[in-house]
Amino acid sequence: MPRRENRRFEDLVAEGAAVPTEGWDFSWFEGRATEERPSWGYALSLADRLAGATAALDIQTGGGEALDFALGRAEKAPVLTAATEGWPPNAAKATALLRPRGTVVVAAPEDAPLPFTDGAFDLVSSRHPVSPRWAEIQRVLEPGGTYFAQHVGPRSVFELVEHFLGPLGPEVSADRHPDRERVAAEAAGLEIVDLRAERLRIEFHDIAAVVHFLRKVIWMVPDFTVEAYEDRLRALHEQIEAEGPFVAHNTRHLVEARKPHHR
Repeated sequence: MPRRENRRFEDLVAEGAAVPTEGWDFSWFEGRATEERPSWGYALSLADRLAGATAALDIQTGGGEALDFALGRAEKAPVLTAATEGWPPNAAKATALLRPRGTVVVAAPEDAPLPFTDGAFDLVSSRHPVSPRWAEIQRVLEPGGTYFAQHVGPRSVFELVEHFLGPLGPEVSADRHPDRERVAAEAAGLEIVDLRAERLRIEFHDIAAVVHFLRKVIWMVPDFTVEAYEDRLRALHEQIEAEGPFVAHNTRHLVEARKPHHR
């Protein structure tokens, strides 16, 4: 007969493994994890920019949740709104959510050229792209157009990542650094208008939340499965039970860039 805590561990892990991962709706985490939000309020700020745009593109839109929220709060919608998404389940979810708002969702791999003509949009946005492709963003913006986005920063949730993978080297730690992104954006021909970064507290209150998070945000521990990491999951479960929530930190940065008129 397994001990009570072992049964609880197994039940929690099974629960976290069973939750669907499509889209970027994180409401399942309520009561199981908490995340501090950036001070700039990305989705509301995006709503303001959408109200002033004529043709807008949201890239790597996920399930379309952030764009849907912003369109619902914009004083007026752009004449044309499009979005791209590379993962078929998310693309289907985004289509169902955004089509009633007149937004076309195009299935496009994250590493492929954007399927739009040069200078097609005066606003390009993205919330947490896997990797911004600056040359493509610059290409599809019209002169004077704006890229407005919230990016995941360096060492985001690394306390959790390194629990499973061990210490990571300085090159991995520097990945997604806003200073590097500034250089890359400027090399592609964009001018940085605003670049702000914040480090934000996140708490995991049970191991089910950890399992679901790692299944949903797959690049954190790329080879994650419950079976492969059962020992590390069990150790973390016991730590949470003994000490309380596991604390990590997200890093986020707000990026606003403009395509100059003279290019």
